Amino acid sequence: MLRFLRTKAPHDPAAESVVKGLGIIGEWAAVWVAIGLAGAARDQEKRGRWLIGAATGPAAVIVNYAVKLSFGRQRPLLEDHPPLAKAPSNLSFPSAHSTSSMAAATAFGRVDPRTRVPLYLLATSICVSRPYLGMHYPSDVVAGALFGVLIGGFVPGVGERTLEERMADFVADLSDDVPAPIVPADKGDSGAEPAEEADPTPEATG
Repeated sequence: MLRFLRTKAPHDPAAESVVKGLGIIGEWAAVWVAIGLAGAARDQEKRGRWLIGAATGPAAVIVNYAVKLSFGRQRPLLEDHPPLAKAPSNLSFPSAHSTSSMAAATAFGRVDPRTRVPLYLLATSICVSRPYLGMHYPSDVVAGALFGVLIGGFVPGVGERTLEERMADFVADLSDDVPAPIVPADKGDSGAEPAEEADPTPEATG
């Protein structure tokens, strides 16, 4: 998939300019900060939520870098096809662009569900741009995207319930649906007083 996107996908100057642009606006979650600030300026009622969403992207980049250090995977190198962009480090797994984009898109979608489709489309485009530019393996992108959805789902204070709260409710609902176990009664304890045994000695007729 990496080789296909880097060598077989359309790489005319116009296409490369567009994809490079996606990489640039995704750097350090810049486009997501801008979207959050714009949302805060437009929607005063949810201003605080939009600002939290704006901070989610850069925060995800920092968390992502800590994970990258633990894995230490290096960026791909294709012979005769050098990367078409630059990065602040050679660490590859997971993709920071994918993590921050999906985290921010998920958080903003919780602020205003109407934004989910266009923002997820933008996030997906940024994700696909990474192997196209030769910057990441596809597995880096998939892992980063999933990690980002988790981060965006757990961010508090953006309005819609967090993923953690929804998971807790789901578990509680399952518990309510499970019938209580039936404990069998002790056969030796019927609750009745035992009958007195008859005296086997015959009474005298005297």
